Amino acid sequence: MILKPPQRRKLEGNGLWESSRMIIPEHKLRIISEERNQVRRVKPELDEFRLAEIERGLRLSLNERVPVTITMYDPFEEPQYKGIVLSVDRQLRQIKLRWSEDDWDWIKIEDILAVSY
Repeated sequence: MILKPPQRRKLEGNGLWESSRMIIPEHKLRIISEERNQVRRVKPELDEFRLAEIERGLRLSLNERVPVTITMYDPFEEPQYKGIVLSVDRQLRQIKLRWSEDDWDWIKIEDILAVSY
């Protein structure tokens, strides 16, 4: 009697179908998006002391031209910007921050988490 080795099925082990799997780009983007949303941070509520500290740092930079480091809120990371406050737009609640001789940008005050100098 001759024993034959067990036959491999295509959908099990390392058969033809298992080794030819692939993910279409739309599914890959969806998986990455879902993983990223799982690490999403919630914006913290700032108390009065922290808000006064932020205001004091911005005012010092505006009046004395002292460079400051501003920590901003972002759902996925904690970006920091270094520069000098050039002006404050109270109506739109934003500041103009200059980080080099020619580069500046408007930053929303509500997105600022901390100011250090």
